[in-house]
Amino acid sequence: MAEKFMQVVLTPAVQQAQEKYYGEHQDATPAPESDALTSHEIDFIAERDSFYMATVSETGWPYVQHRGGAKGFVKVLEPGLIGFADYQGNRQLVSTGNLVGTDRVSLFMMDYPRRRRLKLLGHARVLDAREHAEIADEFAAGATRKKVERLYLIQVVSYDWNCPQYITPRYTLEEIEQYVAPLRRKIKDLEEKLAGTGAGR
Repeated sequence: MAEKFMQVVLTPAVQQAQEKYYGEHQDATPAPESDALTSHEIDFIAERDSFYMATVSETGWPYVQHRGGAKGFVKVLEPGLIGFADYQGNRQLVSTGNLVGTDRVSLFMMDYPRRRRLKLLGHARVLDAREHAEIADEFAAGATRKKVERLYLIQVVSYDWNCPQYITPRYTLEEIEQYVAPLRRKIKDLEEKLAGTGAGR
């Protein structure tokens, strides 16, 4: 865990809850202004094809949105800066609107097969892709480039890795195919051998 994360989340109310249920509370150690991503986090982010992002409206309501794309659609621009393209969608713009009131975001990035979870805290800003074509070109190419409407840039404050205890493994079709392909080849080889011996007649 990076040091800044606990300094941010260990509010007095959180410490009071810890006192109530466990008889003691955790204390945050002195931390830098922000924690830069290491190669471990950068490699993990590069492999993600989705994540969950939480924002808060000016009326105080939290909102969680799922974002997805091809692996690597979230770009690590600097050790403390990540970004992604925002495409044409249902035109609600809830997350985009929420960021007008407060730029704070929380991201959950999941690796379900390996039961890993990276949590990120940061400050987000939204750019109009029409006004920042050069950045949009970095985030998307080909047919998807035409669908880019906004660009999200998130200055990372800190991050934390969660324990895998209650993460249920889930797999994409691509991942299932990777696991099943060797079995299919083995079955095919066995069928060909059986056919050659006439045992299958």
